[in-house]
Amino acid sequence: MQIDFDFEKEQHLQKIAGVDEVGRGPLVGCVVASAVILDPANPIVGLRDSKKLSAKKRAAFEIEIKEKSLAWAVAVATPAEIDQINILQASFLAMKRAVESLSIIPDLALVDGNKTPDIAIPAQAIIKGDDLIPAISAASILAKEYRDREMYALAEQYPVYGFDKHKGYPTAQHLASLAQHGVISAYRKSFKPVKRLLDENHNL
Repeated sequence: MQIDFDFEKEQHLQKIAGVDEVGRGPLVGCVVASAVILDPANPIVGLRDSKKLSAKKRAAFEIEIKEKSLAWAVAVATPAEIDQINILQASFLAMKRAVESLSIIPDLALVDGNKTPDIAIPAQAIIKGDDLIPAISAASILAKEYRDREMYALAEQYPVYGFDKHKGYPTAQHLASLAQHGVISAYRKSFKPVKRLLDENHNL
């Protein structure tokens, strides 16, 4: 459920989970979500939106977050699930799984964006929360690092696609590789460039 969040009124809450997802736009791989409950007594300085951090800083923060947080979890929705229920619902599913995987039940979930997943605890959507709320920033970093590793592993398995460079996003180079080498199982077959290629090959 969604509630109105008053920062001053709710500061007494100790178990606030930040929730964010990464990977709605790419053509390939899972959409990844994370939930993090930071420890107010053990703050992490400098957290911000993962997209605004260098790879080196993200990697360092990932270690610190996992060491200092009261609880953290990462969860995914697969390409097959994305194709079945659409990317928005798959993002919510990954978020729900992340929150439910936490070792501590939070009092409140603060979710990046303008909508919240269907979870059993109070939740509030925060636009640009990944750069405003440290717990959401932490969640965005864990999700980003997890998904990047997925892309590096896929690049090792299928080097001709360049997944380590474009991370699955539909760049010109990626679309050219897709057209040349075809659709592997990790692709989201409902996404337009992939679906178009599958339809073209089906009609040959």
